[in-house]
Amino acid sequence: MEKITQDMTIGEILELRGEEVAPVLLDMGMHCLGCPSSQMETLQEACEVHGVDVNEILEKINA
Repeated sequence: MEKITQDMTIGEILELRGEEVAPVLLDMGMHCLGCPSSQMETLQEACEVHGVDVNEILEKINA
C-alpha cells in the first residue's frame, strides 16, 4: 500500500486508495471530492482550506 503524503493531490489520493480514504476526507468536511478544483489541490492545501491539521489526517489515512 502506497503511503499518502501531504503534497499528493486529492485526485492522486482518490485514484490510489479512494474507497479507504474518501470517508476520512468527507469526515474532515471535504464534501466535493469530485469537483475539478479538489482534483488539482494537494492534501495540504485542502486541509488549510478546511481548517484541519494535515498531520492528523495523514495519521488516520496511513494507519
